[in-house]
Amino acid sequence: MRIRLIIVIALFCGAVLLYFIASKKDASKEGDMRLTSTAFQEGEKIPSQYTCDGDDVNPPLHISETPDGTVSFALVMDDPDAPGSTWDHWIVWDISPDTNEIVENSVPPNARQGTNDFQRLQWGGPCPPNGTHRYIFTLYALDTFLDLEEGATKDDLEQVMQGHILAQAQLLGYYQRP
Repeated sequence: MRIRLIIVIALFCGAVLLYFIASKKDASKEGDMRLTSTAFQEGEKIPSQYTCDGDDVNPPLHISETPDGTVSFALVMDDPDAPGSTWDHWIVWDISPDTNEIVENSVPPNARQGTNDFQRLQWGGPCPPNGTHRYIFTLYALDTFLDLEEGATKDDLEQVMQGHILAQAQLLGYYQRP
């Protein structure tokens, strides 16, 4: 009788352990949010139409594998290779969690834009003064809408996002002026 009880307890503990391992694997999928574009692939050149040498409009972006509990998204595009410090090109937040695509030359409905380093509330495309620069699109899945007025800076955005980021995804492109 005692041996049977020990076997039953061991089987129960094993089942509980397997359950937690399986749920941990499912939770890791939530961190696999993706940000892609049909205009360029990860690590490739950004087409000139999205830059100061072209139409200077944002490229189409696609969001997938959004984690459960996402209430809103925030998006930042910046250039870490700019002379002096990182140059902020586009800052957008309070993007609906239902958004799976940001269409070319558009801002998602009801989203707010921040002031970029061009001192504008809109997309400012790649325009490196020299050489090839990296441009990083960073998408954040957040557990809240942000109490942030339109026109805020990237620093303001990063401050209010603290403690609310569920996942993030990046898309990297390069550009060098002709």
